[in-house]
Amino acid sequence: MTAERRKTGRITGRMMGREITEHGVTARDLGLIGCAECALVQAESRARCARCGARLRRPDRASLQAVWALLATGIIAYIPANLWPMLVTRSFGRVDESTIIGGAVDLAAHGAWFIAAVVLIASVAIPLCKFAAIAWLATGIARGSVRGLHGRHRLHTLVELIGRWSMIDVFVVAVLAALIQLGFLASVAPGPAAAPFALSVVLTMLAAQRLDARLIWIAADGRAR
Repeated sequence: MTAERRKTGRITGRMMGREITEHGVTARDLGLIGCAECALVQAESRARCARCGARLRRPDRASLQAVWALLATGIIAYIPANLWPMLVTRSFGRVDESTIIGGAVDLAAHGAWFIAAVVLIASVAIPLCKFAAIAWLATGIARGSVRGLHGRHRLHTLVELIGRWSMIDVFVVAVLAALIQLGFLASVAPGPAAAPFALSVVLTMLAAQRLDARLIWIAADGRAR
């Protein structure tokens, strides 16, 4: 290593006819692409994955526009989901309406602290955390941030994993509506908040899936180089 290279800390070389630097070589540099479905790395020239047959999608920063659109729509739908009643209960001619938070407060007042905590975590805490996490990941990609790459990638995986559990509130309402139908004595029906809440969860899941985690590394690689 020459004195100049030792001073700058820059190492260059050739690999498969391509120049590499101290930042290493990426699959994109070698003409390779990873399947978004099964993660198989293969030639970029292929149209479909050799293992699972899925269409190979090249990472595209323009997809962030779809992520932001889905996320914004999900946030908008989440507002009436918390303001409107989620559950409508009729008992002896009396009608009671409960929002998500109001229902959790009622459960806690009747001593069902664990169920109330589950409802609050699944229907309030998790959606808010997902909104913040997706927005933070998309902003990092847009800025080409090189900090915490592994942590951001794991966060994206976690958001995709726990996203479906936000549907627990809708699931509980559906079960109660199916089981408690006693006519004038008692009946339970979904409130107007059920539809926007389910829509918000679905849109957030789509936003997380549309966010290509490969862009985290590509944007950082381009910034570093």
